[in-house]
Formats: sequence, structure tokens, C-alpha cells
Amino acid sequence: MDDRAKGEKGFTLIELLVVIIIIGILAAIAIPAFLNQRQKAWASQVESDLKNAAIAAESFAVDANGSYDGMTATDLADNGFNATADVTVTIESATADEYTLQGVNSNLDAARTFTYDSTTGVITDSDD
Repeated sequence: MDDRAKGEKGFTLIELLVVIIIIGILAAIAIPAFLNQRQKAWASQVESDLKNAAIAAESFAVDANGSYDGMTATDLADNGFNATADVTVTIESATADEYTLQGVNSNLDAARTFTYDSTTGVITDSDD
């Protein structure tokens, strides 16, 4: 007597192929969404570092009689700013009354920059 006839159960080749196709479709949907989330996380990292650098710049100004003039990256570090890995924050300009910071993440497109303007307190993204 045949093994199938004795009640042995199993999956057919068609059933297995259908399951593999369904898994492939789910992966095709999930992978792009995951990659987009990584881009957003890297952008948030830069924005967070710019906000932390702005706090350090304000601390610098308190010690410099309210002036940002002559502020350097070393001054930011001395006032508590530590950049996240892969993020670079630079001082674009610093005058007595205002300053501008620029941040980039090496994981993002090289042309994508974020700029913090102390006069408005707003971070702008070059992608917007």
C-alpha cells in the first residue's frame, strides 16, 4: 500500500511555492519602508546634534558676555557638545549677535545639509 494512502500528510510543491511568493511580496513591501526609516533616523541624528550644538553655543555666549564672536568648534566641545558618530557639525558664521551652524551625516547624500540659524531658531534641510 502507498504511503499516501496510509494517511501521511505533507505540503505539495504548489503550496510551498505559494508561501514563498507571499514571503517575497511581503519582503518587497517591507524593505523599502525600512530603508526610508533609516534615512529619517540619520536626518534626526543631525537635527539633534544641531540642537545640542546650539545649547553649547548659548553656554559659550554666557561666558563671553552675550557674544558669539570668535566661537569655534573647540568652544562648543568645551561647553558640552559631543557630536554623534557619522555626524559633523560646523560653525558657518559667528558674529556678536548671531551664529549659523551646519550639520551633515556621512550616511546621507553628501549634498544634503542641515542648517541652524540662531536668529530664527529653525533648522532647515537642503532637501526641503
